[in-house]
Amino acid sequence: MRCEIETLSHDGRGIARQDGKTQFVDGALPGETVMAKVVSSRSKFDELRTEEVLDAAPGRQTPPCEFADLCGGCSLQHMSGDAQIEFKENTLREHFAHFGGIEPEEWIAPLRSEESLGYRRKARLGVRYVKARESVLVGFREKRNSFLTDIDRCVVLDPRIGERILPLRNMLHDLEAYSRIPQVEIACGDDVAVMVFRNMDELSVGDREKLIAFGQAHELHIYLQPKGPDTVHRIWPESAGRDEERLSYRLDEFDLTMRFHPMDFTQVNAGINRAMVHRAVEWLDVQPGERVLDLFCGLGNFTLPLATRGGQVVGVEGDETMVVRGRENAELNGLDNVAFHGADLHGDFTGQSWAKEGFDKILIDPPRSGAEEICKYLTAFGAQKIVYVSCNPATLARDAGVMVRNGYRLVRAGVMDMFPHTTHVESIALFEKDSG
Repeated sequence: MRCEIETLSHDGRGIARQDGKTQFVDGALPGETVMAKVVSSRSKFDELRTEEVLDAAPGRQTPPCEFADLCGGCSLQHMSGDAQIEFKENTLREHFAHFGGIEPEEWIAPLRSEESLGYRRKARLGVRYVKARESVLVGFREKRNSFLTDIDRCVVLDPRIGERILPLRNMLHDLEAYSRIPQVEIACGDDVAVMVFRNMDELSVGDREKLIAFGQAHELHIYLQPKGPDTVHRIWPESAGRDEERLSYRLDEFDLTMRFHPMDFTQVNAGINRAMVHRAVEWLDVQPGERVLDLFCGLGNFTLPLATRGGQVVGVEGDETMVVRGRENAELNGLDNVAFHGADLHGDFTGQSWAKEGFDKILIDPPRSGAEEICKYLTAFGAQKIVYVSCNPATLARDAGVMVRNGYRLVRAGVMDMFPHTTHVESIALFEKDSG
């Protein structure tokens, strides 16, 4: 049917209306007229897929990936970079208005990638043997269904991985366990790229040799995961100890080397991460002797850069494994003015020994669920500045409302293009204690 696109939904689909019914149209942009095919119909709305663009918007571009129309790994490749940023900024603005009823005093320029392709250093790739094709598929699910997309390369993944999808498929098809490896985790550091194969059964000697040969041929480290995350282990190159099973990335501005295990959480976009850390440290403006709190600190991505500015920094994390990783990184970089602690970050932690002396500055980088309860307690410290890094504009806006109601001003906010070509909105906000 013919659709006149009015605006975009927060998941990047065009919105049209016909006969009082809302239509969500994949692959369409505001201002466009498209011919679209109905893929599902419900009482209040239809879901459609663009088949032909009759009148294109200025922000339309040819997707850089030949699989973009089908693959669910990206959803905005048909939008220019400028249009994507405008969409993400509008999403953040709308959430602040809707959930928090507030607006920052200053909207700051977005942090953008120099290169929007080949940026993604972390991903989980599905693996499935398709009997009808006598083929193994590797990649992301198709848009809005559970089938894996038939791809042979991925332009958004780090090229060390993205250019090896086809040889990976061929190698998996040659294994005896071709139907018993459901996923491959990928992780990339500055110098090393890793594939972690989830093997449901013990692999034969021949299969192990094929995996190792694949790693050798493509200069990849190869890991197996026979059960839970704690069973992940490296089979190529042979591992002689804990330190060898670490990847690393540099934060040159702070002269820091950050080491991590392939299964650890790290930011997917190295360039945006460096710019994000710079901005957070700059905004907090830590002075020698100040006490700084970093909540949901992970392996110390913000904690250690903040510590280089001379304050006393406390990193707190709910995952004990990451607490250990933070301590490893502090020792590696020779920083003794930083301490890492494990704690339940879903309730009142103000009585913990590490919190009793209070804090002058705070950084918080919570999961998608945000930190509504924590924000109620944060204000009790009376910190002069709080930087909030968010991966979900809805929970940032909600939590910002809590902060503003408890004596803080929302001074600055803006988006960071951590995931180009997707609807994922990463953002950062600065709050300052209201002196009035």
